[in-house]
Amino acid sequence: MNKGRILIIDDEDIVRTSCRRMLEPEGYEIETVKSGSDGISTLSMNAFDLVFTDLKMPDMDGIEVLRRIKELRPDIEVIIMTGYGTVGTAVKAMKIGALDYIEKPFSPDELLNLTFRVLERKKLSIENLSLREKLSPHYELSNIVGVSQAMQKVFHLIAKVAGTGSTVLITGESGTGKELVAKAIHFNSPRKDQPFVIVDCVTIPGTLIESELFGHAKGAFTGANEKKKGLIEMADRGTIFFDEIGNLDISTQAKLLRVLQEREFRPVGEKKPVHVDIRFISATNKNLQMMAKEGAFREDFFYRLNIFPIHIPPLRERKEDIPHLAYHFLQKHSNELNRNVTHITAEAMRLLVCHDWPGNVRQLENIIHRAIIMCQAKTLRPEHFSSLISASGEDIPMTVDELKEKKKNLRLKSVEDIEKTFILEALKRNQWNVSRAASDVKMQRTNFHALLKKYKITRKMASVT
Repeated sequence: MNKGRILIIDDEDIVRTSCRRMLEPEGYEIETVKSGSDGISTLSMNAFDLVFTDLKMPDMDGIEVLRRIKELRPDIEVIIMTGYGTVGTAVKAMKIGALDYIEKPFSPDELLNLTFRVLERKKLSIENLSLREKLSPHYELSNIVGVSQAMQKVFHLIAKVAGTGSTVLITGESGTGKELVAKAIHFNSPRKDQPFVIVDCVTIPGTLIESELFGHAKGAFTGANEKKKGLIEMADRGTIFFDEIGNLDISTQAKLLRVLQEREFRPVGEKKPVHVDIRFISATNKNLQMMAKEGAFREDFFYRLNIFPIHIPPLRERKEDIPHLAYHFLQKHSNELNRNVTHITAEAMRLLVCHDWPGNVRQLENIIHRAIIMCQAKTLRPEHFSSLISASGEDIPMTVDELKEKKKNLRLKSVEDIEKTFILEALKRNQWNVSRAASDVKMQRTNFHALLKKYKITRKMASVT
């Protein structure tokens, strides 16, 4: 996944090579040039999200490069790379438009943390600028597709809670549309004209999470060259959405619990607390209640988050939604790709409906998107999906991220199969007496019963098993 395009301008081969080696494995697209004039020429013909430029170069120094960049592309963020003795000049560069500077020699962690912070803030700024224009109509309830009874229940819950300020916890497997539901709640609420700030709890490094959430004072730690607002303060009067909140460490959970309870927090290095008026919406694909029982998630934090739960069922449990979703994505991506693809044959639709979709709605959308690209006519046929869905019903990952997701789902399924068999065998050995079965496998009865409920195991299965 491309996290952003970065241009490195430096006359030293070793600096350019080192930056590429540090950044490319993390998903950034890197281009390097060895002079300021080459950098300006490259920028005039290509789009970049971020530029790192050296201060001392033979043909054009970093200050002049910065001035030219800001004239040419004022939206591009610029970081000055400075050596010993030139920090004062780097600070001067910040006054004329550089966002920050980094001292040579720098470590991989210093470079990666700075890059992540700059691009994440840029992304957030762009999202918040465009929200008022496009998101309110885009996230009307009518735009979340689903005719199944399960999805009608989700729509009903969204409509009930949107107008309140209640804290919401959205659960469901990866790819079911949890973020879409969170946005529907916000943009149908009285806060719809205020910020909707997303915190991706998976991608923010643990070393940065506190500063990213709470902000910091100038000089709070090495590299804190200016006061910075955190994501929580940016969400003031609006909604903050914690995506995959189950990935937060216990220490951060404790600090967020105070924000939930008191609506205040203290930025890193500050003495005075900051008060905020925010709504909390969280999402997870994990069983937080089970994690709380196992000590992996704070129980008091879970109950604070779980005031109004909404569960989104996986696509395999609401197959009647697949035709509607397929045509929704067909229209959406045909328009985006400027293709006149308008129909799906009955045979192709049967192929889609019979598939289990371990990646849920996101996976279905991706496959429809790719099928449109491959289609040269107006109608999608089975052969347009054959390279994406094998005859056995197993989908073939198309990217490394999909491969990781596939492996995770397979591991989860394997564990669930073993767990279910384990419970069934214990029940059979003990003539379906739950208390005796729990004692036999040395489990607390409440935990054993939770697994019964999880796998919907009932006494009726005795004749089958």
